[in-house]
Amino acid sequence: MNRLAFLRGVCSVCMLCWASMGSPVGAESSKSDANVTVSAGNAVSLEYTLTLDDQSVLESNVGKEPMTYTQGAHEIVPGLETAMEGMRKGERKHVVVTPMDGYGPIDQQAIREVKKELIPAAAQKVGVQLQGQAADRSTVFSIVKEIKEETMVVDFNHPLAGKTLHFDVTVLAITAGQPPNQP
Repeated sequence: MNRLAFLRGVCSVCMLCWASMGSPVGAESSKSDANVTVSAGNAVSLEYTLTLDDQSVLESNVGKEPMTYTQGAHEIVPGLETAMEGMRKGERKHVVVTPMDGYGPIDQQAIREVKKELIPAAAQKVGVQLQGQAADRSTVFSIVKEIKEETMVVDFNHPLAGKTLHFDVTVLAITAGQPPNQP
């Protein structure tokens, strides 16, 4: 009788250990999750800090809501998307994105003189950011660069055009998905 009680006790301990370790299927499943990498179609959640060459912080979501994007869907700048390829959950990386792989070089054709009368008086100051609508009805942003007698110099380049971007990224999660359709 004592022997039977001992065996029941051993079996109970074994069952507790088995439950705390998870079943073999669960163990395999979490092992395969660890092997998922950032690749086309996967949803990637990340934490990042974006700085410029002078180390000024432009943007950061550290300690906030993660940014999620689909790898290969061109939802982030090309240089960062390329550098993310193959990363794993928990991996950190410093990524330097040149203007060509970021928001492009400064396009001198995108700097235009506009008649002052087309701009509201309150916005006729150097540094003011303007918002307008292009012929295709998309929203266009620009910055007033210079005020002249009858015109204003307005820059339609992206504010980060011509700048080298420094990203410190940490992959928080990767969810398998389908590769996006390429245009």
